[in-house]
Amino acid sequence: MRTFRLIIACPDRVGIVAKVSNFLATYNGWIQQASQHADEHSGWFFMRHEIRAESLPFDLEAFKQAFAPIAKEFSMQWQVTDSAVRKRVVLMASRESHCLADLLHRWHRGEMDCDIPCVIANHDDLRSMVEWHGIPFFHVPVDAENKQPAFDEVERLIEEHAADCIVLARYMQILPPQLCDKYAGRVINIHHSFLPSFIGAKPYHQAALRGVKLIGATCHYVTQDLDAGPIIEQDVMRVSHRNTIDDMVRLGKDVEKMALARGLRYHLQDRVLIHDNKTVIFD
Repeated sequence: MRTFRLIIACPDRVGIVAKVSNFLATYNGWIQQASQHADEHSGWFFMRHEIRAESLPFDLEAFKQAFAPIAKEFSMQWQVTDSAVRKRVVLMASRESHCLADLLHRWHRGEMDCDIPCVIANHDDLRSMVEWHGIPFFHVPVDAENKQPAFDEVERLIEEHAADCIVLARYMQILPPQLCDKYAGRVINIHHSFLPSFIGAKPYHQAALRGVKLIGATCHYVTQDLDAGPIIEQDVMRVSHRNTIDDMVRLGKDVEKMALARGLRYHLQDRVLIHDNKTVIFD
């Protein structure tokens, strides 16, 4: 069913829900889903509505024009999207295949409601798997001594393919600050650790040395601060002293796939609201 997704974040005050509900009722808008959250610590209010598009007398642009005065009155940060318009997701990878293969499989089966215009990788290992799915594969090697030319090409490809979202499916390179800023809130990474513990390289090795009883994975938005962006989704798996580092890596890959898939799905469905360095997830 085609819906319009209305996403709102604003300073909390009396009358927000009533005003939005009255607006929708005035135009016979049929609310399919409604979620809201008031954050007492920050004093902000968050809301997500899905409205049946067929119930409204106007298109998306007219909706925006009609709603704009309310948004201004309540100092809202807001957007409204059309569920019929599929987001374009550029995937980025390296040599590890598990996260990329899982996302491609879900996309191939219709579980991920998006378009994948291309995959960009700094190694050529996964080309045949990607091209089997009929998706263009671009090999952009990264010179450790001078990474900027590679990232210039990555940026060009992202722009050329009109990406709405970029997913780092175990792309083992740190994006430069200009890319992080340009696509803020649109670059999703999977980190093979339960952040904020064990940031950086080889987190499973770090975890094994600490004798942890849980290993995890964190799906988060990318910022200039390494592995410190707003968290979208996390998952864990129990381990013990009997598990080797290889065991942890193997078990962790399953957790990574699940956390990344759920996090991307939340993003595609406009269920993630970012405020400061936190997220509100209307799952």
